[in-house]
Amino acid sequence: MKSEKKPYPPKRITTALLLAAGTGSRLLPLTKKSPKCLTLVNETSILERLIKSLNQNGFKRLVVVTGHMEDCIRNFLETRAGNLTIEYVFSPLYKTTNNIYSLWMARNIINEPFLLVESDLVFDPSLLTEMLYPDRIAIAGMKPWLNGSTVTINPSNTINAFFSDAVNGSGPIRYKTVNIYSLSVSSWYLIIEKLNQFILAGRVNDYYEKVFKQLVIEKSLSLEAVFFDHKPWYEIDTAEDLASAERLFPPKVSLPFDNLGTEYFKKSALLVSKKVLKGNLYAQS
Repeated sequence: MKSEKKPYPPKRITTALLLAAGTGSRLLPLTKKSPKCLTLVNETSILERLIKSLNQNGFKRLVVVTGHMEDCIRNFLETRAGNLTIEYVFSPLYKTTNNIYSLWMARNIINEPFLLVESDLVFDPSLLTEMLYPDRIAIAGMKPWLNGSTVTINPSNTINAFFSDAVNGSGPIRYKTVNIYSLSVSSWYLIIEKLNQFILAGRVNDYYEKVFKQLVIEKSLSLEAVFFDHKPWYEIDTAEDLASAERLFPPKVSLPFDNLGTEYFKKSALLVSKKVLKGNLYAQS
């Protein structure tokens, strides 16, 4: 009797695509002289946090779609890429187009499974663990301060539908999209085909979620839901968002040298850790 062949598990994703072309107008004046991804969250920029997360999770290649103040991004990554190979795609129409156009600009440079992430997100690096395999979408339970695109899921934990708002009536429960996706090559080619249709039709100011929405309706795209509720994350669009993110991601506390002995420092470190943990729990409640 022949034993059944088990399918090979999918390979881990090691390529990431960062959409960082936008002007970040809602964060003015912080983005007047610096791109949004270099906005500091307690003295560490959004981009530096992302680079650390990608390196910690074994990524090897990062493609960045640039636009607004691209030189700043290039200069920053020149010495801070770690183990990542960095490649750039410049979007010349970044001032008059939306993220659908940025994603379309990457159609010729990526031909492998990849992680799609936007440049306004801060998150705990461990949250990427379940996103390292193709065709997944990061989502989270709705909170009063969240807005933007949402999804519903079916009993098999895959996305059932995309919505452009956070309104939740009497229908199925909606979940907030975190704007992190992992995509297989086959899914990416389907997305490119649909992106071409949108761009040729002049729909350069749409969000790329509209492409995903259409493919889900056509049952061409299947995305498994990965919940981001158990660790902190935040999407930074405004100054208020930045303040909230800084409460969720406090600065690291460094203890000064003292001659009172190691026992004193152990007790001090324990007290600091408890305070930081309490602050995090309060910020997420």
